[in-house]
Amino acid sequence: QVQLVESGGGLVQAGGSLTISCAASGGTFSTYSMGWFRQAPGKEREFVAAISWMGRSTLSADSVKGRFTISRDNAKNTVYLQMNNLKPEDTAVYYCAAAQSLYNSIPRAYNYWGQGTQVTVSS
Repeated sequence: QVQLVESGGGLVQAGGSLTISCAASGGTFSTYSMGWFRQAPGKEREFVAAISWMGRSTLSADSVKGRFTISRDNAKNTVYLQMNNLKPEDTAVYYCAAAQSLYNSIPRAYNYWGQGTQVTVSS
């Protein structure tokens, strides 16, 4: 059983930057692909970015390419999402998730989910 705890969310102005983190426990972190998803009020949960077990490969949604970077530190059991040039439409609750499968963008492929961290971008 893997537990995931997100942190680092907050309020930031448009154009600003924020890095959120997700700490994992209860499993062998390096054997899980990790992903970030987000959900805005009234909208479905959407894929943001994913990273392979050893961090050599990543996948990002078109809406965040060139602005968001996913990374992981297996020694610290932590995955990060660095967000630059934030826009008001990035406002959402951000969730990290762990998958025992190959890294991908499909929510149902992920076995474990965190509780989420709120990111609010003001215009």
